[in-house]
Amino acid sequence: MPINASFEYAKAEEKYYAAKTDEERLKALEEMLRSAPAHKGSEKFRGDIRLKIKKLREAIVKSKKASKGKKGIKKGELQAVLVGLTNSGKSSILKSLTNADPKIASYGFTTTEPEIGTLNYSGCNIQIVDLPPIASIGFNHGIVNNSDTILVVVEKLHEIEEILNNLRNKKAKQIIVFNKIDLYDENTKRKIIETLKTKKYNFVAISAEKKENLEDLKEKIFKSFNIIRIYTHQPGKKEDDVPVIMPPDSTLEQLAEKILHEYSKKIKYAKVWGPSSKFAGQKIGLKHIVKDKDIIEFYTE
Repeated sequence: MPINASFEYAKAEEKYYAAKTDEERLKALEEMLRSAPAHKGSEKFRGDIRLKIKKLREAIVKSKKASKGKKGIKKGELQAVLVGLTNSGKSSILKSLTNADPKIASYGFTTTEPEIGTLNYSGCNIQIVDLPPIASIGFNHGIVNNSDTILVVVEKLHEIEEILNNLRNKKAKQIIVFNKIDLYDENTKRKIIETLKTKKYNFVAISAEKKENLEDLKEKIFKSFNIIRIYTHQPGKKEDDVPVIMPPDSTLEQLAEKILHEYSKKIKYAKVWGPSSKFAGQKIGLKHIVKDKDIIEFYTE
């Protein structure tokens, strides 16, 4: 704080150091400049503030331009995003889990825009999105905020809190993916796993490169979604291979509306095989609650 600074300057300076965004910092700097002492002895001090304002404005403009150029993604019905620091192995995990073929390199910040792959597990197509490193300008908070599951990829324990503190989506399920576990000896592995258990994290320790524990990761991703799978078929034909994804405790009416939309009003009744039926081919009405892995056959008027 300069000598003879006013109360207004002191308040603006407090706002500057408490600011969480560049826009807030810029506004505080402009207030500091307006209220800073204006005399010959403060010329250098005021010049330093002007320089900070100039650099911050340039950074904001650059950030906005980069945001406009970010790759848009149409969210899948089931979506998980890979979030982590540079060189944590996110791209290798995406390649190991899905049909994607992302660029993988030993240098940092290889991923510059979101990469998408599809994990087919237990009949469901799960969209996996690999985002640029959390510290990069290409990191997209919007995708993270709308995701169902966040895969927090780390290779050291101290990285977990650093990443979690940067996440704004508190509703999504979180899975700590401790990657490159093959680089540690057995004693260190045991200590890492015990620490993760003590912290009560939902976690899995893997090696994407060595294909170690990838099936455990797939299962954890699948179980993170609170869903049931319903298979449908027309009378006399084999049921569909791809299930209809529904929330738990859904009714036959809700299922019909999702599949048939307005045509659901033409459904007279259905037959069910599976967990919600009392016997195979039970005739059910629209208020019947379906269960995971039910097979439904619709009949219209």
